[in-house]
Amino acid sequence: MTIIIAILQAILLVAIAPLLSGITRKIRAKMHSRTGTSIFQDYYDLAKLWRRCEVKEGGSSIVSRLAPPIFLGSFILLAAGLPLATQACPVPILGDIITILYLMALPRFMFALASIDSAGSYTAIGGVRELLVGVLVEPSLILVLFVMAVAAGSTNVGLMASSVANLTACPFVAVVVAGVACAMACYIEMGKLPFDLAEAEQEIQEGPLAAYSGPSLAMMKLGVSLKQLVVASLFVAIFLPFGAAAATASPLDLLGGLVVYACKVLAVFLVASVIENAVMRVRYKYLGRYTWFVVGIASLSLVFLVIGI
Repeated sequence: MTIIIAILQAILLVAIAPLLSGITRKIRAKMHSRTGTSIFQDYYDLAKLWRRCEVKEGGSSIVSRLAPPIFLGSFILLAAGLPLATQACPVPILGDIITILYLMALPRFMFALASIDSAGSYTAIGGVRELLVGVLVEPSLILVLFVMAVAAGSTNVGLMASSVANLTACPFVAVVVAGVACAMACYIEMGKLPFDLAEAEQEIQEGPLAAYSGPSLAMMKLGVSLKQLVVASLFVAIFLPFGAAAATASPLDLLGGLVVYACKVLAVFLVASVIENAVMRVRYKYLGRYTWFVVGIASLSLVFLVIGI
């Protein structure tokens, strides 16, 4: 039963990721007093790319060809392992924070490696930016997940969700501060302004995507959209588990938990869209000034955890 749930929720997240990307783009257009494209534009683009022939750079190796499926496949595995409709992970090994951190680091590594493997220097600049963002934000996320693991007594995300749902099971202040730090770290990981722009595949920020075409570009674009949804789902699963069904719930309870999850994720995307359209992009060499604040909040949550409040 759990394997079926894992497969179904992975398919569901892959299916709705382009829709949420289209909704955020529509919100941006409305805030900029533009009509904007349809919220289903990403589906049209992906279908068009899958039908096109793929053109490969002459100087690229097998690394560039492996990057798109690994990039997309890593986030599909994450989507299958997170507790979405329930407070229990469908596949416990995929719901462990150590596995989650490695699966989130692998796409970034392949993304940067593909940029170096590319024949052009333009794509390498985008890979350097991607690595810089990873170096700045991953310590905060690791520290937050470590705090939650110690507070819950387990590295399993499902058990963390159960501990947060039972407010007396872990230090309240430490969890709240960790949630704030995690929200900020996840916002950066989602590629939102002022830190990044997920749709900037023709700019230096996402330079490696300029080297792809056809099905490979479709996989990368779908992977970027799925990454945003998975990161938002990780935050919702740990810090907003309220309304999720129990591990042994009936199908009707699972459906109710799925509806609650959809509402929470949609609210997260709406808030993120409003924030990113109220700020301007920051030059990559100044990103550290902002991300150190997130590290400070994550460290503060550890202090509160040690104190026991």
